[in-house]
Amino acid sequence: MCGICGFVDALEQDKKQQTIEEMMNKIIHRGPDEGGKYVDEGVALGFRRLSIIDLEEGKQPIFNEDETLVLIFNGEIYNYMAVKEILLQKGHRFRTKTDSEVILHAYEEFGTEMFKYLRGMFAFVIWNKTNNTLFGARDFFGIKPFYYSNINDSFIFGSEIKSIIEHPSITKKINRTALQSYLTFQYSPLAETFFQGVYKLPPAHYVIYREGKLEVKRYWQPEFDNKGPVKPFDEVVKEVEDVVQESIKAHMVSDVEVGSFLSSGIDSSYVAASFNGDKTFTVGFDYKNYNEVNEATELAKLIGIDSYYKIISPEEYWDALDKVQYHMDEPLADPACVALYFVSQLASQQVKVVLSGEGADELFGGYRIYQEPLSLKPLTSLPRFARNTLGAIASALPFNIKGKNYLIRGSKDVRQRFIGNAYMFTEEERERLMLKGDYKKYSPTDITGPLYDQVEDKDDITKMQFIDLNMWLTGDILLKADKMSMAHSLELRVPYLDKEVWKVASKLPLQYRVNKTTTKYALRKAAVKKLPQEVASRRKLGFPVPIRVWLREDKYYNIVKNSFTSKGAKEFFNTDELIKLLDEHYAGKKDNSRKIWTVFMFLVWYKEYFEESEVAVAIDNNEVTAS
Repeated sequence: MCGICGFVDALEQDKKQQTIEEMMNKIIHRGPDEGGKYVDEGVALGFRRLSIIDLEEGKQPIFNEDETLVLIFNGEIYNYMAVKEILLQKGHRFRTKTDSEVILHAYEEFGTEMFKYLRGMFAFVIWNKTNNTLFGARDFFGIKPFYYSNINDSFIFGSEIKSIIEHPSITKKINRTALQSYLTFQYSPLAETFFQGVYKLPPAHYVIYREGKLEVKRYWQPEFDNKGPVKPFDEVVKEVEDVVQESIKAHMVSDVEVGSFLSSGIDSSYVAASFNGDKTFTVGFDYKNYNEVNEATELAKLIGIDSYYKIISPEEYWDALDKVQYHMDEPLADPACVALYFVSQLASQQVKVVLSGEGADELFGGYRIYQEPLSLKPLTSLPRFARNTLGAIASALPFNIKGKNYLIRGSKDVRQRFIGNAYMFTEEERERLMLKGDYKKYSPTDITGPLYDQVEDKDDITKMQFIDLNMWLTGDILLKADKMSMAHSLELRVPYLDKEVWKVASKLPLQYRVNKTTTKYALRKAAVKKLPQEVASRRKLGFPVPIRVWLREDKYYNIVKNSFTSKGAKEFFNTDELIKLLDEHYAGKKDNSRKIWTVFMFLVWYKEYFEESEVAVAIDNNEVTAS
């Protein structure tokens, strides 16, 4: 795993050299083993390496045979040996044994059709010296990040935003439009990031930059296709078992030791029970219902693997918040992000590579919210006017009437009620909370609507999976997985998010994914071959965090209150509304913990990137060494 950065512009040569070095230094945590760069009149490419495959010869940048193409690459290609054999037969000559060089020759041979041959996670750039063209791409599911800016006759890119904003063409300015969407989604769902002029390359897209012109194009689209005849359940379970086991095996390709994260749920447990490694890593908290350590260590003992775990103290958790938001680049309000920071830190002390269970829920139908369309069916099957009437009556009822929320949600179509796994502030709540400003306003359905349009003919559960696959998975789950592992120079691999696994998962009939009693039905049955029934049936927790408890303690209440009344808070928010949210929660009147946390994490992030502080300087200086 590595980090890439670079730019195409007309900077003076000395300035190019200085700038690319500064950009590389900002992401040294992604690749502490060595660095490499390529600089000529038109371009500067920078690379930081974490050595995983071909430890001796896998240095980058890498050139093709006549050195007209230059590659920098972040990721892993799990079928690189098979693709290499195809390319050898076509006459290509290889200088190394690394998977990186396969990408270069695949582009040389197949151009933009190269992705049909690749299986893996990647973000890469290839510079064509002959025609001064830059070609870059991001992997199928968005496992690896790719940011870019096309500004002031410069095209700038990088694995992390903190690298891009080192370029002299970038004026660091906050994008207020991103804030109002973040408040609803708990992550940044827009193409433009929190930094004006800096964008995310979407998953399964490539970019071409030549002579000042930018082209961004999709090369692959995940589509659920379960219209064929329904196969017997046992046959489908066998297909799921076979493809997951094969993917786990493929993801073990490495010249260094591979470990596995382990929570108490099925996703990571199935991986840990299957990967034939020696080490698992778990974190928890010393609070009832917030500690998965006992279940995880018991499973590790059962399958004969060493278990490493850490109990995170409240003080450690809160002390890490500024570092976490710094490494995230954009604010993220998912409390599990910080737990992932600590489990990555723990694993990095033992291994360079870990497997993890991300993606299983989106592919196989794992979130409990996916059962909602089944429970709402008595209402959603009613005529529209009847549903509207019931919803209007329910809205007028007192707050504590049982069944009120059920009637309201049942009166809405799925695109009205579901924007993903997190729904923090409504549009009305945002209006009360945010100060007025000159920024474009998006409703949640403005953002999710185009995705719903693509799956208009699907059932509601499949629609929900499609939304999460394209938004929640990339914007929250994979983003924190990459940033928190890379903060500790750790490569994280996700065997569920594999093209071959997708081919099977995308064809699963609805009843093999979700029913009234369980989620991930087929995957759970497949996992029984490796796990006790109790573990295979266990509900998802995913490193739960006791923020609800902490925010009712004086110490942490006061920390957040100070933040909510700070100069930074007053620039964006009606602070009276913030304090009202906080006080209601502190007094036990409402559980506002996730809403409070969403605002608080933004303010922590804002302080790191836009307010001068000794903490930010200290973190910046510490980037020169691996954690």
